[in-house]
Amino acid sequence: MTSAAVGRLRVATFNLSFSRPAAGGLLAALQADELALHHCAAILQRVRPDIVLLNEFDLDGEGQDERALTLFLQRYLGVSQQGDAPLDYPYHLQIPTNTGLLCGADLDGDGVPTLPADGQGFGAFHGQYGMVVLSRFPLLPEAVRSFRQFLWARMPGAQLPDRQPGSGLGDYYSAAALAELRLSSKNHLDLPVLIPSVNGERLLHLLLSHPVPPVFDGAERRNRCRNHDEIRLWCDYLDGADYLRDDAGRQGGLEPAASFVVLGDLNADPQAGDGDRRAIRRLLAHPRVHPAVARGRWRPAAAGGVIHGARRARAVPAAQARYWTHLRGLRLDYVLPSQDLQVQGSGIFWPATAEPGREWLADRQDQDSAWLSSDHRLVWVDLQL
Repeated sequence: MTSAAVGRLRVATFNLSFSRPAAGGLLAALQADELALHHCAAILQRVRPDIVLLNEFDLDGEGQDERALTLFLQRYLGVSQQGDAPLDYPYHLQIPTNTGLLCGADLDGDGVPTLPADGQGFGAFHGQYGMVVLSRFPLLPEAVRSFRQFLWARMPGAQLPDRQPGSGLGDYYSAAALAELRLSSKNHLDLPVLIPSVNGERLLHLLLSHPVPPVFDGAERRNRCRNHDEIRLWCDYLDGADYLRDDAGRQGGLEPAASFVVLGDLNADPQAGDGDRRAIRRLLAHPRVHPAVARGRWRPAAAGGVIHGARRARAVPAAQARYWTHLRGLRLDYVLPSQDLQVQGSGIFWPATAEPGREWLADRQDQDSAWLSSDHRLVWVDLQL
């Protein structure tokens, strides 16, 4: 355990795109020393977050098998990749997930419950697209609040999809399906972490999730509806909504005085993309969220996004592209601290042409490529505790 008081705390989120088509595929890829995996490790070593949420890190569904994670920690983060010092994370948590967990009802109506279409969360196997937290400081899993089992239909005013688009009946799913279908496509987790600060130990709540992308559906827009409500859950949690009941039966939301950071690939851009933007806009404007990080001077930005935007068929203004976190030209990945926390800095790891680390993201023609690392970019915020 680190006992020295922390001056600056760097918190990050990174969708690694480590997911593979079959169970065991990530472990095999790590054993095979695939280049993109090393590049992602190099990015982490360059940015050096104290706490980081990793999205799309395949696991066993319940987070018990740590072989792939141990290999990544030891052979990748524990060994210098591109001249930067190794990283050591003495605390970690593989988060149980709904992806690839077969639902007890037929969701797509074809009469045969099968994966991935009939999973509680889309996945070819239980644990695909999982989440992992790495931390230099003690995590408190015994104090976790998980909303993995919370049923979508139990959310008041839920945006349940319509069989006939626009009808407002919310009848796309059968009553039997709604009695089983969970809201969280992966998990919604409130994970406390204990930080030694100059004023004594400080408790920070990590609010972790990875909502379903608002695409890959039909005219009913079921994924668009679910993405909206998965993000809305955090808004209601910050509001202390009474309807919320976690997997242990505890009711209500986050305590009014609690410090927190919302972390993850939320698959929602407030200005563009295919999603219903109302929920992400509500979260970014929430009175408990730090406005300077959400929408102001500390909004994470990078020059690489500007380069990427300028090369589009229709060039995107730098003022918009500098906030992108994804190659599709969207702000999807967020680190949103509570307003009571003091922000010292922020950024997105997306170097511009000829800047250090550019070769981990772009090919020899200087074109950004998802195959060299990830289609997402690491986002970080520095906090003073």
